[in-house]
Amino acid sequence: MGEVAEGIKAMGLAAMDTSGALSRFDFYRRNNGDDDVTLKVLYCGICHSDLHSIKNEWSGTIYPIVPGHEVAGIVTEVGRNAQRFKIGDKVGVGCMVRSCRSCVSCKQDCEMDCRNLIYTYNSEDVDGTITRGGYSDIVVVNEHFVLKMPDNIPLEKAAPLLCAGITVYSPMVSFGLNKEGMHLGVVGLGGLGHVAVKFAKALGLKVTVISTSPSKETEAITLLGADSFLVSKNAEKMKEAMWTMDGIIDTVSGDHPIPPLLALLKPHGKMVLVGLPEKPLTVEAFSLVIGGKTLAGSNIGGLELTQDMLDLAGKHNITPEIELIGMDYVNKAMERLTKGDVKYRFVIDIANTANKI
Repeated sequence: MGEVAEGIKAMGLAAMDTSGALSRFDFYRRNNGDDDVTLKVLYCGICHSDLHSIKNEWSGTIYPIVPGHEVAGIVTEVGRNAQRFKIGDKVGVGCMVRSCRSCVSCKQDCEMDCRNLIYTYNSEDVDGTITRGGYSDIVVVNEHFVLKMPDNIPLEKAAPLLCAGITVYSPMVSFGLNKEGMHLGVVGLGGLGHVAVKFAKALGLKVTVISTSPSKETEAITLLGADSFLVSKNAEKMKEAMWTMDGIIDTVSGDHPIPPLLALLKPHGKMVLVGLPEKPLTVEAFSLVIGGKTLAGSNIGGLELTQDMLDLAGKHNITPEIELIGMDYVNKAMERLTKGDVKYRFVIDIANTANKI
């Protein structure tokens, strides 16, 4: 495993060790191939998984690591076989940059489940080099994994949709929780949860935000449009809400009890995990068996579904709430992200601040 030896000069931010400190990193991207599209990166969202990755908290990090999988920019070069895009198009790259394209998962628009999936960063590519993410000024990607961004949404606001957006939209569609009039619970009101509320309302769902923080009620209802708010620590209110929800999307990555949430589901209701708690979950069998309830997980979504999500966001003007920052502020942003001090998503202004590092 190694670096691209020659090609297009690129610069970005990389962590060199488990401290996670990011600093300027100069490297090469491969030259644009026949099937490739080259992007000038304008913006890149910061995902919580970036923070885990740069500190090797999930193990498997290959240093130096250039994170970033919410990449938004402009096409600057197109390979001769690439027919879907032209120079100047507004495009994005999400969590994956290559798959086998021939297995059952790939053929069913579930590239994220391909056994040979190559992630946007920290993966070994087919040529033995390590993929580098969007905290950089340029990326080169096979056109199949490039997405058309909505024309009416500013790129800096569209960028987080490439991970946060598809992460919450995918389970709504895949588990049939997208039918108008359904009652959906959204656990957690952070980077994922607030986008889930917006998509659910656009789909015509009744939405209840479930949180441990009573202080978030006003923003959940007034800012994001949720129909109701439920404090999970309030046993009386939780009891009143039992068996009222068709589905729940759980976005929380911290340790939290699952059975009280399952109790909110109607018979045959579905609870889908998209957060990643570090400790194993404890679930009593009775909380699933009584009422025939389902507890499942969901991991982003395929490219076709991701494009559908972006198109829906454009139609309904769905945008994450962001804080735009410079490349020179990213280490501070990571400190704040550790403390949960962001509403709700950091986005790096790559193009306008690259000269500051």
